[in-house]
Amino acid sequence: MRFGKHCIAVIALLAAWPAAGAEPPREPAGHRAGSMALPGVSGPKRIQENIEDLGLRELVEEILQRNPGVAAAEARARAAALRAPQVKAFPDPVASLTAFLETPETRTGPQRLSASVSQGLPWFGKLALKEQAALYAATALEAEVDAKRLTLVTESRRLYYEIAFLDRYQEITGEFRIHLLQHEEIARGRYSTGVGSGLGVVKLQAEITRVEKKLLDIEARRVAVAAQINTLRDRSTLASLPRLQPKLPPEAAEVPLNLEQLVVTALRSRPELDAADAMISRAETLAQLAEKGYRPDFKVGLTYTLVDSRNDTPGRLQPPEDNGDDILGIQGGITLPVRRKKLAAGVEEAIELQTATEEAKRDLVASIQATIGDLTQQVPLSWRQLRLVEDLLIVQAEEALESAQAGYVSGTLNALDLLDAEHVLFEAQTAVARAKTDYLIGLAKLEGALGDSLQADTTTTERLES
Repeated sequence: MRFGKHCIAVIALLAAWPAAGAEPPREPAGHRAGSMALPGVSGPKRIQENIEDLGLRELVEEILQRNPGVAAAEARARAAALRAPQVKAFPDPVASLTAFLETPETRTGPQRLSASVSQGLPWFGKLALKEQAALYAATALEAEVDAKRLTLVTESRRLYYEIAFLDRYQEITGEFRIHLLQHEEIARGRYSTGVGSGLGVVKLQAEITRVEKKLLDIEARRVAVAAQINTLRDRSTLASLPRLQPKLPPEAAEVPLNLEQLVVTALRSRPELDAADAMISRAETLAQLAEKGYRPDFKVGLTYTLVDSRNDTPGRLQPPEDNGDDILGIQGGITLPVRRKKLAAGVEEAIELQTATEEAKRDLVASIQATIGDLTQQVPLSWRQLRLVEDLLIVQAEEALESAQAGYVSGTLNALDLLDAEHVLFEAQTAVARAKTDYLIGLAKLEGALGDSLQADTTTTERLES
């Protein structure tokens, strides 16, 4: 009966301890309240959904699904989430068994065997703080998964637009080569009749050779970019890119940019800042845990000793009361946190870690602001450059070529003059394709720096103004 009462008391103590040591979870320090992000939809997903080019959208989807870097980051986040239930659990109980080789003789009989079980009980709140720190670490890793996706979306778009530029560049160069071949044939005919000069024929042939080399260089560059895309999609670098026929849009639309609003959006949307907030909160939690190191931990347990009946002559002649009764005992213990230097060093370490995470976030914020400031200067410049070459330079080059062709037919201009005009138009068409590509890449990089779609940001701005 006494054995049952003791067991019930110890079990009740163990059951009550977690509730006494629990602490309610807190919001991460520096948490950005009032976020305008859509619930359940990440920034990379919104960027992907707002991509109008179906081929590019499918490419981004495939890369996000197959990329080993994303898979590794997701696995790390899942592993970190499984850490919390481990650290919040009590230490494993300890069971021990003692067999007496020389049995101690007591009044009630010799002791044969002693068994015990004990349970460590950390100070109130220690386990809750460990769990909380583990959850913050898992939250940071989950945010890093989104950051990895955001980087991949931006890089995928950049490579896609580079492929589109190279295809357009190859098309322009091929047309230029065809024109040169036509002019070279005409120049040879005129030279054979004594009308034209041999120098013009040689110059055109040399230019044709140079253009053919340029076509080979373009193909080599395209192979290199395609290999980068295949690496992102976890395929062989020599694999083809099915259904991928990138085209630069015939017209590009100017996107209005507001630096102040873009910075606000970035500070609200960038997943790296969510990770930084979680790490700051983790450091604060570890600091609280280090301070609790000055508090002792406890140990409770039960002991049971097997006692035989006395078989000596006095014991047989006059058996004592409780002869041969087993012994049941309750254990209790407490740790002594006397290593003050060690404990103080632990607290200082936690404080320094907290400072490091706060400074890391400040550095990240400054980097984001600088990147957005730079891109809000570069993107409008790319737009103005595009307008200059597309609206003015290309028109002038076409007019110059028409004039040169008319002069060549009438005999007032020679083949070299016509070659110069053709080359000017070729450079102008290439400049238009490059400027359009740079503008599209600039917008992709800006959305990557924002952590959200520019279209979503425009919608948010209109909603706020209304």
